[in-house]
Amino acid sequence: MGIGISALLLVIGLVLLTGAVDLPTSVTDHVATTAVGWICVGVAVLGFILAVATGRSRNAPPSA
Repeated sequence: MGIGISALLLVIGLVLLTGAVDLPTSVTDHVATTAVGWICVGVAVLGFILAVATGRSRNAPPSA
């Protein structure tokens, strides 16, 4: 997962958390949008951290 997908998941999670988009009642009756929002935010943060960590190890000079 790259930084771009992490950013997309973060935006989706924050939109679900803030309720910026009115979802149909058929969706909100069956899905807890705040829970899905928090899951998206958590996965996005984890993906961003992993992308940065693996990117640093690729740019490190080779060890002797």
